[in-house]
Amino acid sequence: MPVDLRSDTVTKPTPDMRAVMAAAEVGDDVYGEDPTVNRLEELAADRLGTEKAIFCTSGTQSNLLALLCHCRRGDEFIVGQQAHTYQYEGGGAAALGSIQPQPLDFEADGTLDLEKVAKAVKPDDIHFARTRLLCLENTQSGQVLPLDYLSAARDFVASRALCLHLDGARIFNAAVKLQVTASQIAQHFDSISCCLTKGLGAPIGSLLCGSANLIDEARRWRKTLGGGMRQAGIAAAAGLYALENNVERLAEDHESAERLVRGLVEIDELSVDSGRTQTNMVFVDIGEADPDALDDFLRRNGVLIHANRQIRLVTHLDVSESDIETVIAAFKGFFRR
Repeated sequence: MPVDLRSDTVTKPTPDMRAVMAAAEVGDDVYGEDPTVNRLEELAADRLGTEKAIFCTSGTQSNLLALLCHCRRGDEFIVGQQAHTYQYEGGGAAALGSIQPQPLDFEADGTLDLEKVAKAVKPDDIHFARTRLLCLENTQSGQVLPLDYLSAARDFVASRALCLHLDGARIFNAAVKLQVTASQIAQHFDSISCCLTKGLGAPIGSLLCGSANLIDEARRWRKTLGGGMRQAGIAAAAGLYALENNVERLAEDHESAERLVRGLVEIDELSVDSGRTQTNMVFVDIGEADPDALDDFLRRNGVLIHANRQIRLVTHLDVSESDIETVIAAFKGFFRR
């Protein structure tokens, strides 16, 4: 099998995960009768310290549910220019919610400058959309948002009667890196989306966590969007296994990324942004090299990447220590030609 560094979404369910999926107790989740889904939602709410959670098909869906709950037609949310909720989720907020995004550039550390956010908040004037929500992303390109920044963001939105949503697709990576519980991160937010398929190794599913009222409304929106699932316990069982077994091991992925950095910085032709490697992502500029030629060479040597001038390499549970050595050797082999 090739070493696939394109994303941490490419993992395959382990035999143990497949076994719990096959044995899952199921019922009709639209009726609230799937016991495995119910257990997953209860566990997620407990881990993130919220009143309730709802199982969703994807992070795109869980983020969209949050936007639809916080904003009404013609409202606005402030978000990072390269954030998933703005750039990578099909424009769902605008297409399906008539919600206007106000994107701002991320700072180098993955935060949004709250002074710049303050200037983007619209005045109470009929000419402007009503600003309702600030969206943050953690991790952002693998970088962890500091806890003191999250506290400042909470104070900021409270002072302006805004809500605060976290695209926490990799919130557990952030928690492991900071050596805190996920709830210590989530406590600052009105809603939190977290993925089971990024790093945690589940084949499907994300969760939206928040207050009981917000999750009840999200459940209605999920149905509207066609996300009402029936015997979904088969998928939820994988999520339960992921939360119970694959969180602490994320530290291994972070260590793999650090080993990858140490190997790639030895190649003069590459520029490795080692400062951004806080969790499981490594960012590499290939300089004058031909991206397509590099992609072809690496494929023939058992390594998969997204070819570009600037490459994101993502470690995950299907990447072993020996796989990292394979990747480093393949990159060195290309530049020795």
